[in-house]
Amino acid sequence: MARSLFSYVVRFDSGFAPNPFHGYCTLATCKVPIRRDAQVNDWVVGTASGARAVRRDGHLVYAMRVTEILSTMEYWHDPRFRAKRPDLYYNWMAASGDNIYEPIGPSEWRQLDSYHSSKDGQPNDDHTRRDTGVQRVLVSQDYVYCGGEGPGLPCEFTVGETNLCVGRGYRRCQDADTITRFEGWIRSLA
Repeated sequence: MARSLFSYVVRFDSGFAPNPFHGYCTLATCKVPIRRDAQVNDWVVGTASGARAVRRDGHLVYAMRVTEILSTMEYWHDPRFRAKRPDLYYNWMAASGDNIYEPIGPSEWRQLDSYHSSKDGQPNDDHTRRDTGVQRVLVSQDYVYCGGEGPGLPCEFTVGETNLCVGRGYRRCQDADTITRFEGWIRSLA
């Protein structure tokens, strides 16, 4: 099967989705089509928003090569990811935790107080339905996270068919040459 490079605009980079902390970059919430379709060795790339308040379109927020895929239940129970359970009152990194769905029965979940909860800390059923509708967590130990300070993408990745900067939704590239060139650029950032 051909590898893919998925790209989308990260509208709000809070460290939640993606969560780049504790030695792993994880995508456990949001971006349902990407979490549903991505396979091991695919790339997921988040670019900055071009919104007036941000004006960073064309800049890298993060890139992760998927090295593992877990179910939401496996993610919850895996001791490697216990530190990714949120604590909104400790510090920013702890508050950004994305391991927010505790299994409480067959296809039932308790949402921890997190960035996906309601403002009063109560579960947000819309987020729970969407996030657990695809019970796949993308995990990477091969990633670059730049946050709001990322470099501009080379022109070859911002125009035409290879434009990784999309508005709403996401883009999926399966052109092997483009993916190889992108990997070369990402590796050059180290």
